[in-house]
Amino acid sequence: MFNRNRCLRRVAAIASISSLLAGCGVLSSDTPEDEGPIVVGTTSAPSTLDPAASWDSSWELFRNIYQTLLSYPTGASEPQPDAAESCGFSDSSNQVYRCELREGLKFSNGDALDAQAVKHSFDRIRKINVNGGPAGLLGSLERVQASNDREVVFHLNKPDSTFPFVLATPAMSIVSPEAYPADGLREDGDVVGSGPYTLDSYSDGKEAVLVRNDAYKGYAERRNDAVTVRYFQDSGAMVKALRDEKIDVTYRGLAAGDVVELQSKTSKDEEIQLVEGTGTDINYLVFNPKDPWANKKAVRQAIAQVVDRAAIAHKVYKDTVDPLYSMVPKGLTGHTTGFFDDYGDPDEAKARKILTEAGITQRVPLTFWYTSDRYGSETAAEFKELKRQLEDSGLFSISLKSRPWKTYVEGYQKGEYPVFGRGWFPDFPDAENFIAPFVGEQNALGTPYRAPEITGDLLPRSRRESDRAKVEKEFEAAQRMLVDDVRLLPLWQGRQYVAASRDVSGAERAMDPSTIMMMWELHRKTAW
Repeated sequence: MFNRNRCLRRVAAIASISSLLAGCGVLSSDTPEDEGPIVVGTTSAPSTLDPAASWDSSWELFRNIYQTLLSYPTGASEPQPDAAESCGFSDSSNQVYRCELREGLKFSNGDALDAQAVKHSFDRIRKINVNGGPAGLLGSLERVQASNDREVVFHLNKPDSTFPFVLATPAMSIVSPEAYPADGLREDGDVVGSGPYTLDSYSDGKEAVLVRNDAYKGYAERRNDAVTVRYFQDSGAMVKALRDEKIDVTYRGLAAGDVVELQSKTSKDEEIQLVEGTGTDINYLVFNPKDPWANKKAVRQAIAQVVDRAAIAHKVYKDTVDPLYSMVPKGLTGHTTGFFDDYGDPDEAKARKILTEAGITQRVPLTFWYTSDRYGSETAAEFKELKRQLEDSGLFSISLKSRPWKTYVEGYQKGEYPVFGRGWFPDFPDAENFIAPFVGEQNALGTPYRAPEITGDLLPRSRRESDRAKVEKEFEAAQRMLVDDVRLLPLWQGRQYVAASRDVSGAERAMDPSTIMMMWELHRKTAW
């Protein structure tokens, strides 16, 4: 591990960073000056501008330009009202959820944001039903009722104590009925929202220009008037832009080598600050049941027996990530170490025995797919390391292929990939969100995963309990089934890094519990 000589230390959740740094004095809170927009760099470009189509990192932009009924004010770990003035279950069984909207809400084009607009937004998500899209989050929703101009009632088909968390996801962004069709996606590149910023201009994969939305009514207290988000293909170019003062902050996609270099710099060497926190993002492999080899349980078990997570974390990511042995990350109720408990350390002899007992004596041919521009610069190196590990065992013959994110998503939704890599940034900070999105006929992976005991018993049972600390047994049982199936193979859990110019404040306050950046917290310092 590397020595980190700074006040900030690793914490259990990104939401707690602000309280730690308040005592460090590293990132002071001064009155911002009007020195042009804050420029944020990231390697994670949106795949779409329409919330009805997105269950991915497009949410990072959505949080800042659209509005949801509930969201996460700085420091909050539970959803709080945003477009809503108040929300809550109105029955004892957690099946009727009412929200009262703030008075006088408007979209950026002047249209009224009323209960009918909310109903329209939810109805179109379910009607359009994009494959791998956010409709999968609304499995418990039966219907939406607009009681009057300001009251919205969600009628659920089963108890679901996690429904407020779903409402707080950017997928549930509210859109204007006049600007977003009920039965199709909007694809003209324009946005009509009601969030803290309006999207002044957008260049696909290059830049998003955000300016203050003066009509916004919500909890966000904006500490700047404009933010420009620039999208990079790799970490090196992004860090160079930070050092050259072409951007002020980096968000997603810092490569391990760049993180290590920034960690080693002293305040005299570098006018850049590095904010670190333990993240809840995970990285994993998905096995396609339609593929004749990936469909064989023995093949999946043998891969699980060979893969060396510690080597990936150390050699590829330079210990800036942690090996993960469960789909539920460390720090959340219900986390287990099921894959380590079952498979222990990598063992080629055990893997060979698994295959032999299943009648497989040849090298297993598989193609592993990964995205070339989504999860950071190390992804290609990670898959080369996976290929090396599996082929060195003498049991597998691995081909590697990659695509840019947009076409990559289309490919796995069509079932084209035998094995493919995915990352997951949580929709909300609960173990539910690391199990439910990946199972069932309709899931975020685009490949059906029939797990009736999980979807029909364990998850419904857990959703009846409002106290999430009391559902540990249900999540442990669900993870046991995931380990037994080996349809999903967790690899590592990330840490969250934000690098920023030393004249910028607010980076330590800018992450919500799902590690989405709230751009309005960023501002320039005026004094030291």
